[in-house]
Amino acid sequence: MATITELKCALKETLESRGVLGQLKARIRAEVFSALDDQSQARPPLSHENLLINELIREYLEFNKYRYTASVLTAESGQPEVPLDRQFMSNELNVVEDPSTRSVPLLYGLLSHFLNSGPGIPEPEKAGMSTAEPFVLQGGYR
Repeated sequence: MATITELKCALKETLESRGVLGQLKARIRAEVFSALDDQSQARPPLSHENLLINELIREYLEFNKYRYTASVLTAESGQPEVPLDRQFMSNELNVVEDPSTRSVPLLYGLLSHFLNSGPGIPEPEKAGMSTAEPFVLQGGYR
C-alpha cells in the first residue's frame, strides 16, 4: 500500500504532466490578486488602444509560457478572458503577415520590423502604417 507521501508525489506528477498544476497555480494567483485588489478605486475604462496593447503582451507572454504573468495581466487589466482573434488583431493593427510570421506573436514581427528599418523611429507613412497602405510583417526572427 502506498504512503501518503507517495500518493502526493504521484498526484503532483500527474497534474504536472497534464499541465493542470500550472493552470491551478495561475488561477489561484489570479484569485488572490483579485481578492486583494482595491475594488473601491474604479479602473479606467479599457480603451481600444489598451485592449490591443494588452492583447499583444498576452500573446507574447503565453507564447513564452509565462502563463502566471498572463493570468495576472488579464485579471488586473480587465482584459477579456478569451483572447482576441489573431486575424482581428492583424486587421486592427493594419498589418499583413507572411506565412513565417503566423507562428510567433505579432509583437515579434513589429519589433523585427523596427529593428531592421534603420536608425531612428520611422514616420508612420514610411513604416507602412498609414491607413492607405498596410504594415507588412516579414519573418527574420526566432
